[in-house]
Amino acid sequence: MTDLQTQRTQRDPGITYEDMPVATLKVDTHGTILSANKRARDLMGPQLADKPRLGDVMEGLGRPMLAWLGEAAEGRSQNLTEFLRIKRDDREVFVQMTLGRVVRDERVDLYAVLHDATELKTLEAQFVQSQKMQAIGQLAGGIAHDFNNLLTAISGHCDLLLLDRDDSDPAHADLMQIHQNANRAAALVAQLLAYSRKQTLQPKTVDLRALIDGLTKLLRRLLGTDINLIVKHGSDLGAVFLDPQQLEQVVINLVVNARDAMPKGGDVVLQTANLHLETPEQRDRATVPKGDYVTITVKDSGVGISPDKQRKIFEPFFTTKRVGEGTGLGLSTAYGIVKQSGGFIFVESAEGEGAAFTLLFPTATTAGGLHEHASIKRNATLPAMKGTILLVEDETPVRAFAARALQLKGFQVTQAASGEVALAIVQSGDKQFDLIVSDVAMPGLDGPTWAEDAMRTIPTLPVIFMSGYAEEKLGALPDALSHAVFLPKPFSLSDLIAAVQDQLRGASP
Repeated sequence: MTDLQTQRTQRDPGITYEDMPVATLKVDTHGTILSANKRARDLMGPQLADKPRLGDVMEGLGRPMLAWLGEAAEGRSQNLTEFLRIKRDDREVFVQMTLGRVVRDERVDLYAVLHDATELKTLEAQFVQSQKMQAIGQLAGGIAHDFNNLLTAISGHCDLLLLDRDDSDPAHADLMQIHQNANRAAALVAQLLAYSRKQTLQPKTVDLRALIDGLTKLLRRLLGTDINLIVKHGSDLGAVFLDPQQLEQVVINLVVNARDAMPKGGDVVLQTANLHLETPEQRDRATVPKGDYVTITVKDSGVGISPDKQRKIFEPFFTTKRVGEGTGLGLSTAYGIVKQSGGFIFVESAEGEGAAFTLLFPTATTAGGLHEHASIKRNATLPAMKGTILLVEDETPVRAFAARALQLKGFQVTQAASGEVALAIVQSGDKQFDLIVSDVAMPGLDGPTWAEDAMRTIPTLPVIFMSGYAEEKLGALPDALSHAVFLPKPFSLSDLIAAVQDQLRGASP
């Protein structure tokens, strides 16, 4: 391009922009690049010398380049700015280009001023991706919530039918099939909730070395004989504050994903380490705040992941496997669990060179913002108890199952289909209740809102909240409901009865 620039400058000594602080091109009305100053050549790269036409070195206009040039030459698109992508092989560059015309001796030339907009486009892509993931998460969470209501009703009524049948009953096997498949569906829904970050976590301080070592036997069985698992631990690993069962699920998902990427066998390296960041670090499309972290890396020697697939790899239902070989929820589940736990997940890969997934979790001393909700103790063998319960649930099938289950165990049950009706019942004072069992997400007054109002009348009444997801709402419970516990849907008959009996006994969370 230097020779082209020199030749054009000699013909037109009026052009003296070589050392201008902005990238500038001189272009004719046919798109031929007549000259380019140093800033422009640096921005557009070495291929400029071989392709002296705008349409050959830029793309993304959305219409023919000559149409834009023609409008500018006629003065109809003066100073119009467009975002374009430079066709560079070494890196991605976006520019903001403004065209202006110069008429001299009846000859029309165009000058293009280029501003590097790569960072702006990167930020825009980050925002769009964030909005996309949030929208998918909201959709997944909404679907999961609705399905959990259905599964609660299916599993619950199945439990009720099984109460009257033993193994010799011809219908027993069919009912067990319904029950088992409802549980499988519940596990799938749990993955959707994990992605949408709306599942309930039970975080605690976790020793990662012990957790990983406890998983190695299972992981080796999952990998099979053709794949070697190599575990490496950093020294003096910091503790982390998260849900250990969910972290185990993340590690298992990543290791299984690594296995599937190595059909001919290979090595999977599972490595832990401490990481200290003095300043915030930009990685992929996320900013990791400064502080102390513990990292977990799962690296394989498989087929690798192409750049276009890396951009979609954490989206639910995205999979490179054939139909029937996977749900496309493994990595999206890992993504959701990590994000909900306050961590980060990154992938590094190139086709044919394997892939490495790295998890970053803040150490327990710096982790914050996580809520450890009261957990329900499962014990279906507790003896029956008496009491009067206010059951509040807007989904009729769920309410019908819960009411019948409680009544079969000897409880008196008053039902309400909304928070407004429940609040009116409590405030009327016509009945004395021993316990409230309420859904969280309902039209009108949701569970925490109406129950907080009810506590003004009956401040010591125990409360159980049930929902397909409620982590965010329960994280902001007022002091008046600090004694409430959470029962996640779908729940079984024994789960419900155990939760009720625990609360009536004043069981510690």
